[in-house]
Amino acid sequence: MADNLIQKKGESTWYVRLAVPADVRAAMGGKTVLIRSLKTGLRSEAMERRLTVLAEWKASIAQARGKRATRGDTWKDPIATIAQGMAQATRKLKTDVALGEADDQTTFAAEEIQALYEGLFDDSPDGRLRREKADRVYAMTGIEGELANVEFAKEMALEVMAKVITVTQELNSSEQAEAHLILNDPKAHKPKSPITDARLKAFREFRESRGGAAKHIDTQCVRIKALSKFLKDGELPLDFDTVDKWLKSLNRAPNTLSQYLMAGTAFWKWATKYDAGWRVDFKDKANPFLGHDLPQGGGSELAGQERQIYTRADALKLHQAALDNRDKPLADLITLGWYTGARIEELCRLTKESVITVDGIRCFDFPKSKSKASKRVVPIHPSLLPSIDRMIEESADTYLITIKSDGPYGKRSHAISKAFGRLRTAAGFSRLHVFHSFRHTVVTELIRADVPDALAKELVGHETGSVTHDVYSKGASTKQKLDAISKLPAIPTSS
Repeated sequence: MADNLIQKKGESTWYVRLAVPADVRAAMGGKTVLIRSLKTGLRSEAMERRLTVLAEWKASIAQARGKRATRGDTWKDPIATIAQGMAQATRKLKTDVALGEADDQTTFAAEEIQALYEGLFDDSPDGRLRREKADRVYAMTGIEGELANVEFAKEMALEVMAKVITVTQELNSSEQAEAHLILNDPKAHKPKSPITDARLKAFREFRESRGGAAKHIDTQCVRIKALSKFLKDGELPLDFDTVDKWLKSLNRAPNTLSQYLMAGTAFWKWATKYDAGWRVDFKDKANPFLGHDLPQGGGSELAGQERQIYTRADALKLHQAALDNRDKPLADLITLGWYTGARIEELCRLTKESVITVDGIRCFDFPKSKSKASKRVVPIHPSLLPSIDRMIEESADTYLITIKSDGPYGKRSHAISKAFGRLRTAAGFSRLHVFHSFRHTVVTELIRADVPDALAKELVGHETGSVTHDVYSKGASTKQKLDAISKLPAIPTSS
């Protein structure tokens, strides 16, 4: 029957016939086969007419499969919740009965059960078995009878729920069996996170299509994936209380926790707008990432504490530790950090061409990086000049700091930043001492040397906040900047 045509016995009319795939039979009204008369006895006409009918049926099957694919396994979670509630209520009721504390309305007579669950006690084999069991339960007396009555009422309630769920969720035969299993044993279902790999992939692609920065997108996806794992491991729903528990488990500073919430909100907004299945599952649900009161100065043991500056002795200790590790590039980076207060990525991007001469003074030409103020020309500290000459001479790729390869997102500082972190820890410094601390050190030393605030900010690439200075002023002269930078304490390092 490759052409899907049949003729019924004793008839000349042709019919089109199609077997309904098992996975969509529930959605197709429980039918296993679709048959329709083509109202013609001519096979040639039937061959032509069947195409329209087959196309209609196949479209319906595809639509049913689409609904199922969108729905996924989300139907299992509410079933498990219902089953858990029913089990708890049943246990409490049995306890009340055993203690003699149950009122007369907490048990049911067999006739009442039959009336309440009409259709479960028909003439089918299952219906007859239920009637027989109801009669046995009704005949039982005393506490034993009352307990049996409660248990039987629960069984019938679960049967009704199974039927309702089968219809509303369009479950196929295997799913119906699973629904019965979950209703009778809620622990048989372990809730899965609604933040699936497929959804996370779609979210990433959406963010990339909107021109989001690669690092920012990656960070958000990592944080959302961490939440998904938290949901799976704890078998928890995605709601406000769960997000609150997740935040408390992270051991992060308040600002970092805020960024986790921002990542969650970004995903939530995308899903509620672009994911059809999510819109159904979380219809009328509030964004669980909003309204959280983050700890003040809490979250991690270092939260709320300011980064520590490096002293001259600290810089010498770190520099020597790098040399002891035979890591000359890292030692040079530490020296540059002490004498410039520049950001680590700025220093890693310095090349031979970055060393320029202005007004007869050798300077670093820092290009724009983080802000408009980050583009600046900074005189080289006199004590640093011998090291700069050596770096220029030894450079094999024009960069002053030799790095084997760029890190993710094209950041040259990625690997050496990790190396500095390991060095810092091995040298006994806390996590409050980061490479960025050299920036704090330089600003502090300049202020203590009575360098004007605006000039100090100009040297490290900070906006002053003053319209007069940031908009109208051309800044200090090269000589003024050299005088200021020269006030930084020198550290003896081998060139």
